[in-house]
Amino acid sequence: MRRSFTLTYWRDDDWYVGRLEEVPGVFSQGETLEELEENIRDAYELVRSETPPLLVPQRT
Repeated sequence: MRRSFTLTYWRDDDWYVGRLEEVPGVFSQGETLEELEENIRDAYELVRSETPPLLVPQRT
């Protein structure tokens, strides 16, 4: 399943810096917008792979 997120980005000297609005802590940078998009996808995948799945309590 593919998800969509809002990428907010800005210029910092010669770099594009961005973050995902819906996922706290996912930031990245790139020399071009294309590189920023690729790097932010990588950052999201890293955070996603390191986050344990939610445990749902079972009713007894």
